[in-house]
Amino acid sequence: VQLQAYGGGTVQVGDSLRLSCVATGLTFSSYAMGWYRQVPGKDREFIGGIIKGGGGIYYPDSMKGRFTISRDNSKNTVYLRMNSPKPEDTAVYYCAADLKLHNLVIGNPEFWGQGTLVTVSS
Repeated sequence: VQLQAYGGGTVQVGDSLRLSCVATGLTFSSYAMGWYRQVPGKDREFIGGIIKGGGGIYYPDSMKGRFTISRDNSKNTVYLRMNSPKPEDTAVYYCAADLKLHNLVIGNPEFWGQGTLVTVSS
């Protein structure tokens, strides 16, 4: 199984950015997908997760309104849109997969992607 994230780089404050994560080696439509981020020296944060059919999306309160998660099962891809990013959103962003959304929420997914660095510049 591979989860390959794309779209990282440098973005200006207030610009939107969309990350993509392409999954191979698994039946994508059977898996809930999630996004996390980690700032060096800090704990990994859960951004949100989307159920296998895409009809349900969960965000922790701290992330609501700041990120939008979506998926396209025909492309084996999950997306993360950053809305009006701020410098404190600078981090390595990871996607992850698990059969159960709950395991994503608690930070214990079956599969992790390799991460992509996003730098928000002022």
